[in-house]
Amino acid sequence: MPRDLPLPSDDDLRALAQGFLELEGPLLPILHAIQDTFGVVPDNAARVLGDVLNVGRAEVHGVLSFYHDFRKAPAGTHVVRICRAEACQSMGGVALAEAVLAHFRTGWHGTTEDGQVTVEPVFCLGLCACAPAAMVDDRLIGRATVEKIAEGVA
Repeated sequence: MPRDLPLPSDDDLRALAQGFLELEGPLLPILHAIQDTFGVVPDNAARVLGDVLNVGRAEVHGVLSFYHDFRKAPAGTHVVRICRAEACQSMGGVALAEAVLAHFRTGWHGTTEDGQVTVEPVFCLGLCACAPAAMVDDRLIGRATVEKIAEGVA
């Protein structure tokens, strides 16, 4: 997702939400569609979606803060996700995470200065037998190392 897309207006968000109102429980699909379309879920989304769905802003904010996949800032060209679940942690996941964050000189949910890489925690990638696990964009990496991850973003 390009980092320089304009943020959506209230009207943009309302228009996008309209296509999901017939669904039961439309909030998550709407939030995913907003992020897929604009690269972020902007600050005005909680207010607008609260109005559109007739729910409180706090409910929308609660969903946004519970699910770690929603971003307030655009992601880098590549997204590195490092598993933080117990199986990966027991197989060196903590050291891997520290090394990856140091390698890319950023923190969790941070993006490198050049906008190329965003690093995010994830809680289980389903590769427990090949721990520690990571994902670069949509590619899974078992027995992950800093070198394998760096190669994936090159």
